[in-house]
Amino acid sequence: MEAADEKDLHLVGEYLGRHQRADLAERVRLGQVAARDTRRAERKKRLTAVFSSRWAGAMTRASEDQYQLSMRCLYEERAGLRRAIRTIAGRLAVPCGMRSKDRVRGYTDQNERVQKQRRMHVLKARLAIVEHKIAAGRPSIVAGGRRLARRRHNLADARITEAQWREQWHAERLFLTADGESGAPHGNYTITVAPEDGMVTLVLPEPLRHLANAPRGRYRLSCPVRFSHRREEWLDRITAHRAVRYDITCDPVRGRWYLDASWTADTIPPPTEPITVPLDLAGPTSTRDGRLRAAISDLITVAREHDCAAIAIENLGFTDARQVGREALGRGRRGKTFRRTVAGIPTARFRERLRGMAYHAGLVVVAVDPAYTSRWGAQHWTTPLQEQVRKTTVTRHHGAAVAIGRRALGFGIRRRPGVTVRHRRMAARRATGQAVSLPRACGTASPLRTAGTPTRGGKTRPCRGDRLALFPGPQDRSEGHRTTRPDHGELASSG
Repeated sequence: MEAADEKDLHLVGEYLGRHQRADLAERVRLGQVAARDTRRAERKKRLTAVFSSRWAGAMTRASEDQYQLSMRCLYEERAGLRRAIRTIAGRLAVPCGMRSKDRVRGYTDQNERVQKQRRMHVLKARLAIVEHKIAAGRPSIVAGGRRLARRRHNLADARITEAQWREQWHAERLFLTADGESGAPHGNYTITVAPEDGMVTLVLPEPLRHLANAPRGRYRLSCPVRFSHRREEWLDRITAHRAVRYDITCDPVRGRWYLDASWTADTIPPPTEPITVPLDLAGPTSTRDGRLRAAISDLITVAREHDCAAIAIENLGFTDARQVGREALGRGRRGKTFRRTVAGIPTARFRERLRGMAYHAGLVVVAVDPAYTSRWGAQHWTTPLQEQVRKTTVTRHHGAAVAIGRRALGFGIRRRPGVTVRHRRMAARRATGQAVSLPRACGTASPLRTAGTPTRGGKTRPCRGDRLALFPGPQDRSEGHRTTRPDHGELASSG
């Protein structure tokens, strides 16, 4: 990009960013009100007098999205602080070195107990601040990022100069976002990308129309752009004049400008089960992104090879572990290492990537309750799987994968009494659904309690690795179970 283009984009981005930040401040002052009381139409009309209505619509939409996101973050922070305080209070109620009737462990010694008492006071002070912000409906929002703002006071630790910090700060506060519009030329009138040559033009605000080098007050960049990822989908949309949103961002560290295109994907009819995409996968930070893509690619490949229609996963999350991990996940070097491992699990990134890649592969992602999948899978399905699979050692994780698949299909996990065992000469087994349930006399212990399953929580400790179940499509409903690729988690095809 030429220097003149960079200068003009900075002028446009700073001008729009200043007005967008003013609109965001006004939205925060309104507080938590109903949608009809946000005065968005009034704010948009006032901004339209300064520049076009399309820029004004993008600004008011961005302000509302940022405000709602900040409020959700406050709610999550409040929930996390309450959990941490509740955990510390429960352990403080138990004498040092002892356990309560509910198996709550007290702190090791008096020194640790005193330190946790101090920490609880700090957490309560933070909770009071968060409660006040929620009650007032005014979250703290830093345009440009709070982390970058704090770096200004630690330039030596960040290993950057003040000039470099200011350059990054101004780049983060630029506003060059244009929402798409169906029916507009190539899906967006404010920022338009020509499909023939990739040339970019954008509408200039009224006070900056003297910079225009194209008809109708538009500015044309000197360099073309080209999309590599999902280019065919982008071309299909802009040639049909369907809405596409564009974001122009600046990376001063690399000295580059980027144009991001985004759009709303067409929804597919969901199955009878609810669809979510949580998945936990550990890995080093330097190679995490590559491992995430490789794991999902392998999963989709296995699903296609076995004509599967859906992927079932446990609805596991580590929100509680991250929020109260310092209080409940051990102490010392071992506890710190475990907490660091839990905090490094890239759940959000892998969740979004799995959803997108599975959708474009024509697969459905189904999340199920993780309660007792490990225990019941090992108890009821490890032995039958081992009888069918001779060359592979079946573990309790393979049994848990079958339990996940059965739960996602709406079947029970436990094999009911009365199921016939495998015949020694004939490789046939009666299906679990055909077994006759035997009545249990009143007053007898349930199989769950007899097996020694914990009575509180309803969940077992998550095992190392990820367990997924693949569902065959309507054309392949075999009765057998197949396990494959245990190194990427336990995958099972369940009919």
